[in-house]
Amino acid sequence: MGLKIIFMGTPVFAVPILSSISESKHQILEVFTQPPAKKGRGHKISLSPIHEFADQLQIKVRHPETIDDEKIIKDIIKLNPDIIVVVAYGKILPKRLLKLKQIKFINIHASLLPKWRGAAPIQRAIMNQDNETGISIMKIKPKLDTGPVMMSSKITITKDMNYNMLSNQLSLLGSKMIIKSLELIEKKIEKFLPQNESEATYAKKISKSEAKISWNEQAKKIVAKINALCVNPGSWFNCKGVRIKPIKAIEIKAKGNPGEVLDDDFTIACSENAVQILELKKEGKQSMLAKEFLKGNNLKVGSNINNND
Repeated sequence: MGLKIIFMGTPVFAVPILSSISESKHQILEVFTQPPAKKGRGHKISLSPIHEFADQLQIKVRHPETIDDEKIIKDIIKLNPDIIVVVAYGKILPKRLLKLKQIKFINIHASLLPKWRGAAPIQRAIMNQDNETGISIMKIKPKLDTGPVMMSSKITITKDMNYNMLSNQLSLLGSKMIIKSLELIEKKIEKFLPQNESEATYAKKISKSEAKISWNEQAKKIVAKINALCVNPGSWFNCKGVRIKPIKAIEIKAKGNPGEVLDDDFTIACSENAVQILELKKEGKQSMLAKEFLKGNNLKVGSNINNND
């Protein structure tokens, strides 16, 4: 027969999960997402990826500024969903909504809880050079990402994996896990295990100051930062007065003063080893291979990037 579901999500990460539910026997009553936003130089109104996808599916979309509203909660009660599925929605559900006992609330979170609770679990896992991460499906509680976990599954993080690559893999994993979870809930055989609070870590939102590259760090940490923040917001450094966002880089075993240009292949010394930039994006420009950038920007071997800030 299937469950009646309200789906709440916003970014691309949530799209495969919504797609998976839409193709199942379960019924999606409505989709909630973040309000349309002005983007780009022309300040054009942009719908969220979930909004656009739900429109394609011809599912009613709502994008309230807040859910903590009497009318919205009454509308949700009137819809009489069995479950509300939340995936990177970007809004905290109000306590008065979570108190409705006739509705189950579950969240799909991109980490192995209780590790990396919070806003940026994928970026933090890469920046921390974790060997693995995964998806956790949990019951929603008022305190962020603290609810008991119903199901979790691991994947390996390789050294060359950037945010987009890892996010895509986790999203596909979540799209499979949600169907298994809904089956258990429908059969009323789901089990939730409490998180170990002593093992909890937090994935706070990436700050602007974190995005700047310091060549005084180890090369492996810089490469991890480049991978974690690629492409948005993007890590960056200044080179001859131009802000450069590395898109792809590798660690090279080489020595030099931090920030020193070591060769003609855009290899820059760090406190330990060096970073070779393979692909980059100049501010306001399209991405390009480093060798293309170097054709019009001669970097003298022995010069120091730090002196160009």
